[in-house]
Amino acid sequence: MLQNLERLKPLALLLLRISLGAILIFYGRAKLFTQTASYIQSFPRFGLPSYFTYIAGVVELFGGCLLIVGLFTRVVGLLIVAETVFAIVWFHRMGNLSAVQNYQVELLLAVTAFALVALGAGAISLDQPIFGRKTRAKVKA
Repeated sequence: MLQNLERLKPLALLLLRISLGAILIFYGRAKLFTQTASYIQSFPRFGLPSYFTYIAGVVELFGGCLLIVGLFTRVVGLLIVAETVFAIVWFHRMGNLSAVQNYQVELLLAVTAFALVALGAGAISLDQPIFGRKTRAKVKA
């Protein structure tokens, strides 16, 4: 029974990457194209330079695209973990951390990205044919 469930791991990682990537593309696109002005105005209110809007937008938009195809998944995952943990700590530092409803989206994104960092992209990805063989060769040696 558990072996049958283990066979679902590539599909599960694919779905995890696609869902996280789609969410990141949505937020990155808003920061770079559709709601740029409002983000540029809001970042300084939180004590950050307005150009952070573009940094976050690029990480989210292009990181989301890379996650969907499964390329550089662990590196992108680390960037997303760093960005979302920073957002939780920085933007919600004045609030009550027990009020999870204030940062639930960021928390879920961070944990999802961390799972991809730990597990990798899976068999249905571009990482597998590009980096998979090198990893196996090192393990055998």
